[in-house]
Amino acid sequence: MDDQDRDLFALRIIAENEKGVLRDIATVVAGHNANILMIHQEIFDSGPWNGMAELYMEYDGCPDTGEMVRHLLALPSVREAKVVEPFSHIYGTRVIIIGGGAQVAQVALGAVNEADRHNIRGERISVDTIPLVGEKTVAQAVDAVARLPRAAILVLAGSLMGGEISRAVDRVREAGIPVIALKMAGSVPRHADMVVTDPIQAGVFAVMHVSSKAVFDINRVRGKEF
Repeated sequence: MDDQDRDLFALRIIAENEKGVLRDIATVVAGHNANILMIHQEIFDSGPWNGMAELYMEYDGCPDTGEMVRHLLALPSVREAKVVEPFSHIYGTRVIIIGGGAQVAQVALGAVNEADRHNIRGERISVDTIPLVGEKTVAQAVDAVARLPRAAILVLAGSLMGGEISRAVDRVREAGIPVIALKMAGSVPRHADMVVTDPIQAGVFAVMHVSSKAVFDINRVRGKEF
């Protein structure tokens, strides 16, 4: 964890689901010189908070979080506000694997085993998978990777991918997220940063790239096939 990570803080807020709540909360946060870096909001559909809103935010720059929490709790719409550990400190950097079920499972096998080797030494690397079928469905999932918090690399695991998926791969790479593709039919391998035949090895390569301690760098082998 670097110094920038240590200066990152997070809050979980339970509030009424009504207009103006987010504005009021943001006003209090800004009043304490905190800079919101990420915010997520959803509505509970069950449990004791059913119908209420949950807000999770990560921020930096606040000199007195305790005072800010007290001011948040003073808002009529806020029911609970407490400091939590930022997701980056818990789940860390994310490896995203998208494609067919069998191939995704094999890539995940390599990625999880490699991540375990790094995480046991203090890193935080998580592996997210989703098996999907259909060009449009996969392309939408690929495009969404650029919007996922902490997503650092994408592995496309399948037997045939091309068309709109290839164009989505280009957009993800333009957003700064490298893409590894399995050797497969279709045009996706020509658009990826790297092509790997063995799905287990593809997962290992992905984790090695995002690790702060590994020496592998996909930028040094871009365009190659293994």
